[in-house]
Parts: sequence; structure tokens; C-alpha cells
Amino acid sequence: MKRILLGAAAGVLAAIVMIAAWPRSRTAHDVRRELLAEVWPVALKNCTLERVGKQNDGGYLVCGNLLGEVRSAYSYGIAGEDSWGCDVSRRLHVTVHQYDCFDPDRPVCEGGQQDFHDECVGAKPETIESRLYDSVENQIRKNGDAGKTLVVKMDVEGAELDSLGAMSDEALDRIDQLVMELHGADEKYLALVQKLKRTFVPVHLHFNNSRCTTQFKPFPSFVYEVSYVNRRLAVLDPAAPRPALPRPLDERNTLYHVDCQTLVE
Repeated sequence: MKRILLGAAAGVLAAIVMIAAWPRSRTAHDVRRELLAEVWPVALKNCTLERVGKQNDGGYLVCGNLLGEVRSAYSYGIAGEDSWGCDVSRRLHVTVHQYDCFDPDRPVCEGGQQDFHDECVGAKPETIESRLYDSVENQIRKNGDAGKTLVVKMDVEGAELDSLGAMSDEALDRIDQLVMELHGADEKYLALVQKLKRTFVPVHLHFNNSRCTTQFKPFPSFVYEVSYVNRRLAVLDPAAPRPALPRPLDERNTLYHVDCQTLVE
């Protein structure tokens, strides 16, 4: 009997060891933690961050000293206002192509050059509920900007997944800087960010305070903005500490909600 009990105990112990060693399936929290690490900004030796656009929602941080080679600008998601595109156009003396098929109001840009397109961005040319869509690469080509160096802003309420996911690495490489708002943090967003990092490095991360939540940890908000710089321009500073957030130039997207920049885990 004693031998039988010892054998049974050994079997139970072996089972416990096997269960402990069994690979744990990745949870949604695991994915978000990995994504946060992917979008956390790196330190550059050659980036001077500047705010372009409004003080609050609509303004983004870019490396102002790395915009000199830009020959055309693209602003996706307008909703009748494009302070970012207007600032870029006036500063660089380039045309900003603005895209929005949900709001036909043309923004006013005194002293800038703008070309508004009543069209949305997606993975391919199509019409959805009478609205026109086309890919980024097709839109660039139709505007005669193929081969030009670009700066791009994208805030399209989730359409960034298909739009940027459909772009080739070659087309992405024509973009010197990309500022975008992301609207999720699942496996699809992780895959998109990992694709973008073949071409870009993140230089700034901002959490939209109009969407702060405790249900999206380690992110303090389920909407967040990332500023990217092309790797061919970026000079990494491996000796510098990891950049701390928020930055002095950060502003709340909306004044009607409390901020949550410091609540990242």
C-alpha cells in the first residue's frame, strides 16, 4: 500500500510539473503590454520635437528639424478642421492633400495651399454607402506625388488598420514622418505597428484623454497618438535613457476631461 501511495503521489507531482511547464496562452493584456513596448518612443540624437497644429486635439508632435526634404503633405481625417495640415503647408510651402468623405466642409487655411478630396482612405478603390474610398498609394499617384518625400497625418477612426496595412514598404519609405491616432490594441494593431517599425521608429506617444479608461491596462486610454520618423533619418541615441512621458509639449486633447498621461503602467 505504501508503495502504491508513493507511486500515486509521484504521478500527481509529475502532472503538476507538466501543467506548470505548459505554455500559457497569450492574453489580451499580454498583447497590449507588448504593443505598448512597441510604440514607446526611442531617444534620437537629431530630433527637436515641435508641436504642429492646435494646442489641443488636432495638434501633434513632430521632429521639426527633420521636415526639410518634404515635398507634399497628406492629412487624413479632417472633420472640417485641419490645423496640422495648414501649419505644415505654411511652414514648408507645400500642398496639403486633405481627405474626408464623411464631412464635406472645407477647412480654411490662410496662407497655406490645400487640396480637399471628398474621399476616404482604405485598402482599395471602392464605394461604401455612396462614399468613395481609395488606397494611400493610389491617392498619392493620382496627385502626381509618386516618388516625392511626404509627411502624413492619419486620424481615421480605425481605418488606419486597412489603409496602412495595404501599403508596401517601398511606399512607406517615401514618408519622412508619420503621425497617427490608433484606435485599438489587439493582435491586428500589434501586427500593424510591427510592420511600421520596419520603416519607422516611434519618437512620441500621447494618450487621448477623451478616452481614458481603467479597462485597457497597461494603456490608460484606448485611443493614442504615435509620432514616427523614418529610420533613414533617425540617429538613435543608445546611451540615452528611455524617454519619459508626458513631454512638456503635450496638451490634453479635450479640456472637458481629466488627463491620464501619467497613469500608464
